[in-house]
Amino acid sequence: AQWGKPLEVITDITYRTDGGGYLKAGYTHVYVVAADGGVPRQLTFGAYNESGPLAWSADDRFIYAVGNRTANWRREPNESELYRIALAEASVTAITSRAGPDAAPAVSPDGTKLAYLGYDDKLLGYDNLLVHVMNADGSGSRAITSALDRSVDAVAWVDNRTLVIKYDDLGVAKLARLDLSGRVEPLAEGLAGGGFDRPYTGGEFSVARNGSVAFTSGTAQRPPDIAAVARGRRVQLTQLNETFLGGKTLGAVQALPVTSSFDGRPVGAWLVTPPDFDRTKKYPLILEIHGGPYAAYGPTFATDVQLYASAGYAVLYTNPRGSTSYGAEFANLIQHRYPGEDYDDLMSAVDAAIATGFVDAEKLYVTGGSGGGILTAWIVGKTNRFKAAAAQKPVINWASTVLTTDIATYMPKYWFAKLPWEDPDSYWSRSPLSLVGSVTTPTLVVVGDRDFRTPVSDSEQYYQALQLKGVPTALVKVPDASHGGLAARPSQSAARVSAILAWFEKHAAPN
Repeated sequence: AQWGKPLEVITDITYRTDGGGYLKAGYTHVYVVAADGGVPRQLTFGAYNESGPLAWSADDRFIYAVGNRTANWRREPNESELYRIALAEASVTAITSRAGPDAAPAVSPDGTKLAYLGYDDKLLGYDNLLVHVMNADGSGSRAITSALDRSVDAVAWVDNRTLVIKYDDLGVAKLARLDLSGRVEPLAEGLAGGGFDRPYTGGEFSVARNGSVAFTSGTAQRPPDIAAVARGRRVQLTQLNETFLGGKTLGAVQALPVTSSFDGRPVGAWLVTPPDFDRTKKYPLILEIHGGPYAAYGPTFATDVQLYASAGYAVLYTNPRGSTSYGAEFANLIQHRYPGEDYDDLMSAVDAAIATGFVDAEKLYVTGGSGGGILTAWIVGKTNRFKAAAAQKPVINWASTVLTTDIATYMPKYWFAKLPWEDPDSYWSRSPLSLVGSVTTPTLVVVGDRDFRTPVSDSEQYYQALQLKGVPTALVKVPDASHGGLAARPSQSAARVSAILAWFEKHAAPN
């Protein structure tokens, strides 16, 4: 006989993370080690976590780090300060102090100034990250991008008076020069990130000592390669993806003008046509919805979209209200109203696609992941215009989600006014499970079996509810996949798309 495994005792409010699994005891601290090897020296201590990116002072006497050393840090998911760590004494000094996140420290070449990203926390679902500049000792802090009304993702110094920033604007990732007065000068656009499955905005850049800027550059037809801007001229440095895609015909991506039926606002949208597109024909349409919900799609390469198009579908993707890159006010239109009028934006986009004349209004399909999964489930609870649906890693029951997600300290605080037991109606009224009685659309449910963000139990609830209702359904679990890693393995990503296409094909006949 053998003893069973020992009991697990959990006492922390955050005990697991999506992609990281169940947390081990201990804290993350800052160490320093000689570049040529040696014994690491610990610089920070205590029951706190420090994080990066780290930045050295110009004289190598200090390291700047990010953390939260308040007594209640475990319950403050959006709180962080910048800390200056003195190497000689291993002392830690906070150099920012406010309610809200401060992060991404960058030291000016002469060492006198520090740029960083942050905002004043107003308990909103969305806030723009602003560039701040202060003296290296923490004095004189001021925000310099308030007028931009875009969230800055990254910042780096060019010289002591100029920075380069990356931000998204109307679904397009851009670089710009920023002087200390806040003046923004466009530098490049069309950056692209490394997540190939769906057309999210993204991208990386690096500033050379001579002021040249290298960045990841892509298009709707190609994954990112490396480009650079030097002396005002843009140069494409690599074209590695031509080896794989140069001989292939991909779906064309074009912007689609959309006006919301709810309030007349413009809605960013793109329509992808099959590689052998013939405008005189009618094509089935897949509506593909982004997650977040505070995120954005754009005209970038995406394998899911191209695989759908290669199977003969037109593909529609959009940035409904709540999306980023259109200003803080547009993003916060869904504050405590999600899902809500974003449904109207999406239906308006479908109507605009049909109005092109080459989309078959009788052959509509819908899918999306995470925030797009909840909207997929919401849509089939509101309308039966879609022949089939695939809800990927969805939120189905907000009350159970916020109590099982790895960000339980965040979701109810920023996306709801109260906790589930304090206002159960607000949670239920925004849950797709509340609409399941109206669902007739055959709906596939897809989730990673290691999803700790929108946990597997939500997908299982929806699957069982549809089964009990008698709606055609199936549950697809992706082995060992987290929420963020649902498409991380190419073989599983391709299999997931194949399963969705097979589901749509199965239910293509008239209802």
